Amino acid sequence: MEIKSIVFILVFVLAMGFFFYSARNLIRYMLVAKKEDKRCNSIGLRILNVFKYAIFQKKLFRFKIAGLLHSMIFWGFLLFLFAVVEALVQGFFPSFSYESTGFFFSLVTFTQDIFGAIVIVSVLLAIFRRVVLKVPRLEVGKAGKLDAIFILSLIFLVCVSMFGQNTALIAKHNFVLQSNEMRPISYYLSTLFYSGNNNSANLFYEIFWWIHIVVVLGFLNVLPYSKHLHVLTSIPNTFFSNLDDVRNTLKPINLEDENLENFGAADIEHLSWKQILDGYSCTECGRCESVCPAATVGKSLSPREIIVQIRKRTKDKSPLLANNLTDEEITNKTLVHDYIPDLNLWQCTTCMACVQECPVMIEHVDSIVDMRRDLVLSEAQFPSNLNNVFKSIETNFTPWAFNPADRANWTEGMDIKTMEEDPNGEILFWVGCAGSYDARYQKVTKAFAKLMQKGNVNFRILGTEEKCNGDTARRLGNEYLAQTMMQENIEKLNNYNVKKIVTACPHCYHSIKNEYKQFGGNFEVLHHTELIENLLEDGKLELEENTVKNEETITFHDSCYLGRYNNIFDSPRNSLGKVNKINYIEMKRNKTRGFCCGAGGGRMFLEDEEGGKINIERTKEALETGAETIASACPFCMTMMTDGVKHFERNEKVHVKDIAEIILENTK
Repeated sequence: MEIKSIVFILVFVLAMGFFFYSARNLIRYMLVAKKEDKRCNSIGLRILNVFKYAIFQKKLFRFKIAGLLHSMIFWGFLLFLFAVVEALVQGFFPSFSYESTGFFFSLVTFTQDIFGAIVIVSVLLAIFRRVVLKVPRLEVGKAGKLDAIFILSLIFLVCVSMFGQNTALIAKHNFVLQSNEMRPISYYLSTLFYSGNNNSANLFYEIFWWIHIVVVLGFLNVLPYSKHLHVLTSIPNTFFSNLDDVRNTLKPINLEDENLENFGAADIEHLSWKQILDGYSCTECGRCESVCPAATVGKSLSPREIIVQIRKRTKDKSPLLANNLTDEEITNKTLVHDYIPDLNLWQCTTCMACVQECPVMIEHVDSIVDMRRDLVLSEAQFPSNLNNVFKSIETNFTPWAFNPADRANWTEGMDIKTMEEDPNGEILFWVGCAGSYDARYQKVTKAFAKLMQKGNVNFRILGTEEKCNGDTARRLGNEYLAQTMMQENIEKLNNYNVKKIVTACPHCYHSIKNEYKQFGGNFEVLHHTELIENLLEDGKLELEENTVKNEETITFHDSCYLGRYNNIFDSPRNSLGKVNKINYIEMKRNKTRGFCCGAGGGRMFLEDEEGGKINIERTKEALETGAETIASACPFCMTMMTDGVKHFERNEKVHVKDIAEIILENTK
C-alpha cells in the first residue's frame, strides 16, 4: 500500500471518528428532552416537504438576492458531493475515477465546473454582504460574523481545491480531456497556469488533492460546533416539521397525567426533542427577526435569539444531564429567566411571521408558548394585569368583565333564534366575546347577521350559552383555563349536534376549526368572509349598481390568524372586488407578508413596557396608501387599527370597517 493511502486512511479514520463522537453527543443531548409523537406520520408528504423546502429552497426565495446566493451555494455543494466522494475513494484506491460511467461522467464534470465558478462568486458576494454592506438582519455580533466568514472561506477553499485538482489533472494528461470529460472552465485555467510547463502538474495535483481532503474533513468536524450545523440538521428538521393538518396549532398538555412533573418548559429537559433540533438548525440568518412585529418596533424580543438561547442552553446543560454530572453554576440556572428574559416571552403576538419565513422550518411560537405555560402554571409569574383577564374568563366566560347574561343583548329587535329555542338551523353563528360585548364590533355582528338574513341563511346562535373560545388563555400560557373553556364549548356544541359553524373572529375560527379537534370537537368552520363570498357568488346577495366607479379607496389589513394561520387571503379581497365603487389598493406588506396589528397572543390585554406600538407601525403603513377606508376582518385588528388612526388624528377622514359592513352598505 502506498504511503499516501496509509496517511489518508489515518487522517480519514481520525476525522470520521471525531465527527461521529460529536454527532453522537448531539443526538444524546436531544434525548434528554421529552419524547414527541406524530413526527413520523405521512412519510410521503414529509419527503415532499424535504424536496420543496430543503432541496429546492422554496422559502429562501422570499428574499430574492439572499435566496439566490444561498441556493447557488447549496446546490453547488450538493453537486460537489460527487467530487468529494471521488476524492475520498481515491484515498483508498488511487486509480478510481467516474470516467467509465459515460454520460454520467460528462454530466458530473460539466455541472461541477459551472457550479464551482458560481459558488465561488456567490461566496464572495455573501462575504461582501456581511462585511461591507452589513445587511442588518445578518448582524449577529463579532463571533457570529467570524463564524460565518470562516465557514464561507472553507466552502471557497473546497471549490478552489477542486479546480486546482482538475486543472493539474488536465495538465498531467497534456491538456487532453479524458473520454466523456467536460470541464470548460478547468480546461481554460489549466492552459492559463500550466501552458508551456506542465512538469509541476503532478506536484500541484497532490497538493490540491490533500487541501481538498483536509478542508472537507475539517469542514465536517467544524459543523457540530458552528451555527452552520444547519447544513447537517436542516433536512431532518424539515422532514420532522409540522404538517398542514396540525399547522400552527398548539400541542395540548395532558393535565390528567399524574406523572407530569412540569407544566410547559422551564428548561431544556421540558422541551421536546424537535425543539432541541430547532436549536441545532438555526443558522441565525435573521429572516425571523426581520419580520417580527415586536422586533420591528424596537422591543427586545428576537425570535432568532429565543432559538439561539435554546441551543446555547442545550450545549451548556445537556452534557451534565446526559452524563449524570453536576455543575452548580449551570444547574442553578434555567432556560427561562437566565437565558431568556420573561419580558421577551410576553412580547410575542404569536403572529407566526417568524415560522412563515424560517427556511429550515423552525417552530418558534411553540417554544415561546411552552415557556409562557411554565411561567403561568408552574411559577405563577406573569404580568399583573393578566390576573383580571384570567379571572374574567373563569367567571364571566370572556376576557372582559362583562355580565354573561348580556352576551346576546345585541340581538334585540333582530328576530334571531338561539339553539335552545330551535336547534334546527343550517349553521351556527359563533359570535365570540368581542362580537357580543364590544360596542364597535357589535355593529359588525349585526351587519353580518343582516347579510345572512338577506341571503336567507338559516342560522342560530348559542346566546348566553356561548363561552370564550379559549384562544386568549391558551396563547397566554394558561392551558388549564383554555382547556376548560374549550371542553365546555365542545360539550355544548356536541349536545346540539352542531356540524357547521361560521364566525367573524379569526381567533375563534382557528381555535374551533383546528384546535378543538384535540378534545373531540370536529366541526366544519367558515370565516364570515368566506360565507359572504359564497353568498355573493351564488347570487343570494345582490350588490347595488353604482353609477360612479372607483369612488372610494380601500386597503385591506390581513389578520394573522385568518391569513398566515389558515391561508384565507382571497375571500375578503374577492368580495371587495365585486363592489363597483371601490378602488382597491394593497399595503406594501400584505397576504403572507402581512404585518401584525399587535393584538394576537394575548397582547390585546398587555401593556407596551418598552419599544414602540405595533398597531401604530401597521396603521402608518395603511395610511401611506392614501386609503379612505381600512378594511379588516377581525375584532382585534379593528380595535388596533382604529386606535392607530386616532393616534395619527385621522379618524375624521379615515374609517376602519369590517368586510361585512362594507358589503352591507352596498347591497340592494
